[in-house]
Formats: sequence, C-alpha cells, structure tokens
Amino acid sequence: MQRKALVWSRSWKHVVASLPRYAVIGHDLLMVMVCWQLLHVIRFASRHENYAWFDFSGNELVVLLAQGLVFWKVGLYRGLWRFASVPDLWNILKASLFGLLAIVLGLAVYNRIEAVPRTVLVLYPLALTVLLGMPRLLYRVWKDYQLGRGESYVRRVLILGAGRAGEALVRDLRRSGAYQPVGFLDDAPQLRGSHMQGAPILGRLEDAPAIAKETGAGMLVIAMPSLEAAEMQRVVSICERTGLPFRTVPRLTDVLEGQALPGELKEVAIEDLLGRKPVTPDWKLIRGWLGGRTVMVTGAGGSIGSELCRQCARHGARKIALLEMDELALITIHTELTRAFPDLEIEAVLGDCGDPAVTAHALRLAQPDAVFHAAAYKQVPLLERQLREAVRNNVLATETVAGLCRDAGVGTFVLISTDKAVDPANVLGATKRFAEMIAQSFDAKDAGTRFITVRFGNVLDSAGSVVPLFREQIRQGGPVTVTDPEVTRYFMTIPEACQLIVQAAASGSHAAIYTLDMGEPVPIRLLAEQMIRLAGKQPGRDIAIVYTGLRPGEKLHETLFYSDEHYRPTSHSKILEAGARQVSYEQVRQGVLRMRDANSRYDEVALRQVLQDVIPEFVQGERVPVPEPAAHATVVPFPPREARRTR
Repeated sequence: MQRKALVWSRSWKHVVASLPRYAVIGHDLLMVMVCWQLLHVIRFASRHENYAWFDFSGNELVVLLAQGLVFWKVGLYRGLWRFASVPDLWNILKASLFGLLAIVLGLAVYNRIEAVPRTVLVLYPLALTVLLGMPRLLYRVWKDYQLGRGESYVRRVLILGAGRAGEALVRDLRRSGAYQPVGFLDDAPQLRGSHMQGAPILGRLEDAPAIAKETGAGMLVIAMPSLEAAEMQRVVSICERTGLPFRTVPRLTDVLEGQALPGELKEVAIEDLLGRKPVTPDWKLIRGWLGGRTVMVTGAGGSIGSELCRQCARHGARKIALLEMDELALITIHTELTRAFPDLEIEAVLGDCGDPAVTAHALRLAQPDAVFHAAAYKQVPLLERQLREAVRNNVLATETVAGLCRDAGVGTFVLISTDKAVDPANVLGATKRFAEMIAQSFDAKDAGTRFITVRFGNVLDSAGSVVPLFREQIRQGGPVTVTDPEVTRYFMTIPEACQLIVQAAASGSHAAIYTLDMGEPVPIRLLAEQMIRLAGKQPGRDIAIVYTGLRPGEKLHETLFYSDEHYRPTSHSKILEAGARQVSYEQVRQGVLRMRDANSRYDEVALRQVLQDVIPEFVQGERVPVPEPAAHATVVPFPPREARRTR
C-alpha cells in the first residue's frame, strides 16, 4: 500500500512539474491556429470577402498536427521562456519554415491544397515567428524587471556539471536562500534539453560565456569534483573567459577526511590544477602495518610531520608521539588530533630531536614501533648562509635520532629526504644526502631496525614554499617574484606525499631509498601566472611578474635519481626504489665525528670540508644550471609508467 502511495505521489509530482511545459505547448498550438486563421481573414478582407473564424475543417487539423510534430522534432521546448534570446528566435523561425513544408505536404496529401491562398503560405512562417517569439521576449523582460526590483540580493549561479554533485548543489543553494541556480552546463549530449531539480541543462561547457550572459549569471560553480588536473585546467580556462567569479565543490575525499564540508563552495586552488590522478595506496597493507601500533613523528608540527600524524591516526595507529621544538606548532597539532581522534593516545614532547636526552625521553614514553623523521631545515637560500645550523639539524640530529631508534629496537625508521639530495648544489641538498647516507649505514651495521629513506620534491602549500609566497604577493598587489623564467620544480600535494610515505614505510625493505612519482616538472613561471588568474587578475596587466635571478645554491631543474641509482619498480606504481650507492659505515661515522667537533666550535670551514669529503659531487656556491634530462648524462628523470622496468 505504501509503495503504491509512493508511486502515485511521484507520478503526481511529475505531472505538476510538467504543467508549465504543457501550458507552453498549448500556447504555441493556439498561436498556430490564430496565425492560420488571421492570415485567412486578412487575405479575404483584401478581396472584400467574409471569412468564417470558427468554421474549422480538416485543413486546420492537418496544420495543427504537422506544425506540432515539427515543434517537437526541432526541440522547441528545450529552452525556457525565462532565458529567451536570439538563438531561441532563430529556432522558432526554423520551426516555422519546416512547419510550412510539413503543412504543404500534409495538405497536398489531404486535399491537394484546395482553398488555401498562396499568400497565406508565404506569410505564415514570418507571422508565426512573431506570434511565438513576442510573448517569450516580453516574459523575459518582465522577469528581469521583477528580479531587479525584488530579488537583487539573490546571486544567480550557473552550474558546470550535471552529475550527482550538481544535483546536490542545487538543493543546497536553494536551501541557503542566497543563490538562485539558473541552469546547468554539461558536455554529455544525452542530457541536453533535460532538467534536474527543476533547473534546465542549457548547453555544453564551452558555451559558458554566451549562456552566462544570456541567463544573467553572477557566478559559476564547478560541480565536477572527480575531474583530473588537465580537465580542470580546461574548465577553469572556460570560466576565466566569462569574466565572472567561479567556485568549486570539494572532492569527496576531502569531505570524508574532514577537510571540507558537503555543499561548501571553495575557490579553485592551485592544487586542483597541478594535481595528478588520485593516489590509491594499498590501504589494506597500510592498515595491517599501522593497526594498533605506536608511531613517533619528529617535526610533528610541520607541514609534512602534521599530515603524517593525521594519516597515521586515520588509518589505525593506536598511539602517536609528537616531537616538536616549536611550542605553537606542537599545541596546534596536539589540539587538532585530540579533537578529531578522541580515542587516539597522544604523547606530546617539546624539544629538539637533536638533543639526545629529549629524543631518548620521547622514545621511553612512547616505545614506538615506527619513527618518521620529518624534522629538518629546508629553506635553500637561508641555509646557504647558515651552514652550521643546517648541519646540526639535518645531519647530526638525524644521526642522533637514528642511533637512538636502533638502540631502542624501533622496528622502522623512515627518513624524509628531498630531490635536492641528488647531485646536491646547495647546503640543503648536501646535508640531506649525508642524512640518507647515515640511514643507510645504520641499516648495514644492524639489521634489527629497517632504515628507509623516502625522497620527493616540493609539496604544495608547505611552510616556506612558493605557493604561500605567491599568494601573499598577489594579495598585496604584486609583483610576483620568480627567480628565472626557465626554472622548473616537481610538485605534489601534502596528503599525496604523506600517503606514499606511509605506503613506502609499510612495504619497504632494509636500507632502501624510495622516490615518489612527482609527475611532470612544473615551470614556476606558469605556476605564478595560473595563481594570478585564479585570483581574478591578469598576469602582466594587473599583477607584474619580476624575474630576480637564481639564488645561491639553486638549480634550474631538479632531478630524482643519481645516474648510477638504477631504479626499479615496487608494488606501488607511484613509488620507485633506487639502487642506492654503497655506503661505508666507517666513512660516515668518521664524518659525523668530525662534524660534531667542528659544530661545537662553530667552524663552518671545517664543516664545509667534511661535506665535500663525504659527498665529492657537492660544490657549494656553484650556480650552474642543470641541463634538461635528455642532454645530461648524470640526470635520470622519473620514467613513464609504461617504460619502467627492473634493471
């Protein structure tokens, strides 16, 4: 019974929703009859003859059937009176001309066009176009007038994408009362002319500039959360051509992970345009490894460290120890984790991980199964003048944490490295390369702890990266500063990088160095231009781009492998393992001892000499651009998936 009632209710709602369309059809058929009769009256009046208005014959029935069929075939009722425009008038004229042809054929079969004046047939298309088009245009003018008087506060929204996200968005917008959806745009041809939640699907995405103007839209909303970066770039380019502000709906993963709310409109971020296909880690493997375990994260308040904490908490870790020297950063991540994961055990330790007493204390408190060492200094220009601190934090602190983890019997130690450790041309790269060598040497000495290194490039929106710098420069009106028009960098999002780090930690082997698939390198110039456009401005016109020259220690292009690190695929397509160089434990140990001695004396000359002895390819201060990978024997680009083979 309830099912029948539900079906009846849905059917009734469908009928009610269709009433306006039926009314329009009735109006148009009435106008056809009026036009036909009126033309006959005028023709007979010119000859001073009377014409019977209501003396209907078979001719009128043929006219109605033929013209009605043409109306349906040409899709006259796909458009809305509210948005009537020149294309609609052209469609009406086309329907009238084809209707005349159908009428002539119908009457020829019916009675050989007897008693039908030629004048009527000639004037019929033009007269019918006027009778059908005029009410539509007058209705639009009236609605625009009403809107201007009483609904000026309502923002008219054109939605790009007629999928589930678009349908949900319409409901949310109407519920808010501040937005009025005027229609959809979608490239699916089968959707053209249909309705969703009462809003019409008006055309293709490419039609956005014209349709936005016709509908009086004040904003565009991209309701296609599953778009890949390349397609998102195309859609954003279309939106930019309209000159209107545009927003997007959050991805489903962002909603599920608590990073956005359902129905929330957000600005298109640079991450949406530079991202790649979504990373799909082996969640079963990760949860099997993390489930019920305790992890410790050094630098837990940083960009990478804090996201690693979230990923571990989200995927089964029982307890997380936070080791951080910045008290505000520590409080922030501790508060966030406590609020988001009330069942998670958290140990917060304030201090420098390079202090053996601090790290030993944290290890005793937490007794972790795995340690993610994310603490590091990473600002290239700054570290060029701060060699001592770079060595202390990036090298000596790594040696301290790694040694204490080995002594405490920690199952897995993961070092977060960088692409700048390959053929290092700056202090950051050299110190991180030394840190990689330390991790390798500890694993070679003692197999009780897995020492794993994960190497990747820039992460979007991390502390100190170019993205927040550009965003602030744009906010201040420019100029946006770029070092060199040819400079490129690898980029990935922070969540993507951390997911792959955890994946590598769960499946990694002893003394392995893993490199994350960073996709194609991105020209920083194009990154700056796109960020300016996303801010609603034009590069070079509204916001200037100034080239400042490469800074000390910077390369034009970064690389991900040494030439002799013969990479091999892993179980995950986004992770490659480098055939790491052999490392002498004794050489590393002696280098660390010399560094500790020079560090205690603040002897930067001695520290530089140790780096050059341990890493012969490092020549500090050399600012020689690295050629493109194809032209440089020591550069190995990240291979395309189809070309990846075990070497």
